[in-house]
Amino acid sequence: MITLGIAGYSGSGKTTLVIDLIPALKAHGLRVSTIKHTHHNVALDARGDASRRLNDAGAVEVVVAGSHRWALLRELKGAPEPDVKALTQRMTDVDLVLVEGFKRQGHPKIEVYRPELGKPLLYPDDDQVIAVASDAPIAGLPLPNLILSDVPAIASFIITRYDLGPA
Repeated sequence: MITLGIAGYSGSGKTTLVIDLIPALKAHGLRVSTIKHTHHNVALDARGDASRRLNDAGAVEVVVAGSHRWALLRELKGAPEPDVKALTQRMTDVDLVLVEGFKRQGHPKIEVYRPELGKPLLYPDDDQVIAVASDAPIAGLPLPNLILSDVPAIASFIITRYDLGPA
């Protein structure tokens, strides 16, 4: 299972890119899963729902299961936030896991960069950045510079880079 991050600062378009990449990669026959990091409290169940009441009662884990999906909610209760490796070890084996966020962790990543945000590139300070996706070419960039709007080309780059089949 390949783990590839889609990293960048807030507002750069990470979520949009991941959402667009999933069907593009699936069109090549790949099984894709995702991990999304958030700085907000994760709440999948609304206040008053049975699963939320079970959680509020002190359950360490709550599984919500139905005929179309299931979810496992785990309370950290002060334990450290799990890293990408720990999370992927709990996931079903697929061809590719796209990790949105976790920009400071040590897994390979494509950086989503928008100069208008006024933030610096993660590269070259992060040697795990394998390419930069931006609105326009970046002068002097020694990495592949992918055009953010060209999702098929980004999908092809990923497939070729990780030998996941014909691009």
